[in-house]
Amino acid sequence: MAFRSNSPIMLALPPFRGVTRQIILTALIAFFVMLALALLLRPVEALLMDHLMLHPEDLRHGMIWQLVSWPFMMDGILSLLFALLSIWFFGSTLEDDRGSSWFKEYFLVSTIGGGLLIVLIAYVLGPHVPAFDISHRASGLWPAVLAIMLAYARFHANEEIRFNFIFKLKAKYLVAIYLLFYLAIVLIGGDRFDALTALCTALCGYGYLMLAPKRGLNFAVSEKWFRIRNSRYRAKRRRAAKKFAVYMREQGKDVSIDPSGRYIDPDGNARDPHDKRWMN
Repeated sequence: MAFRSNSPIMLALPPFRGVTRQIILTALIAFFVMLALALLLRPVEALLMDHLMLHPEDLRHGMIWQLVSWPFMMDGILSLLFALLSIWFFGSTLEDDRGSSWFKEYFLVSTIGGGLLIVLIAYVLGPHVPAFDISHRASGLWPAVLAIMLAYARFHANEEIRFNFIFKLKAKYLVAIYLLFYLAIVLIGGDRFDALTALCTALCGYGYLMLAPKRGLNFAVSEKWFRIRNSRYRAKRRRAAKKFAVYMREQGKDVSIDPSGRYIDPDGNARDPHDKRWMN
């Protein structure tokens, strides 16, 4: 467990808002709903858990919602608690730095991309490596936590983190330790499928950090759309300006239009941006 710290053991809680709050509340609601079902309707809980965890074979048969639901299927209160605290501390900082839209994109790209990647690996390596076959399931927020910590280390590499409230490490070294830990599990043994899922999620997050625009894919797409829309409006304005110029010449008057389709005052006066007589 790791927390940001610039002082002796002193826990300063970050703001609880935005996408970080949505992720935490969604995970808590999912956990307690499943817990209540486990106590009251055990068969229903087992059925829901089976359909919401990421199962490669189920995904092939059309259960695509598992790509979104699998991180929120947690089976231990302590594991959930520490995962949510990690998301709160590191995620809130990223959200403040990069914006809510960026953080939401990063979380979804990491988890959905990691889910798709582990399913692909299960189908490719599963027949040869039983630890990665398609009978395994992926669940839990820890892969997302690893991806969030990786992003945090990318932007705050030299910030000191208090690890387990005892040791202070720079963020880049702490994340390197986590990555090596998961890699060791994949190579040596243990819960190899879950460890590989965490590494796949972190890899997708890293790809987003390296390839996505600085302000996120959604912002880049919206900007591209507005550029296309505005260029279309400018073209329409230029065509309308040409028709207006032809009409005015037919009336025995010459008007000047600039290349963007705006009227040019014949007296050479600068256009007043507050003058509503010419809406161009």
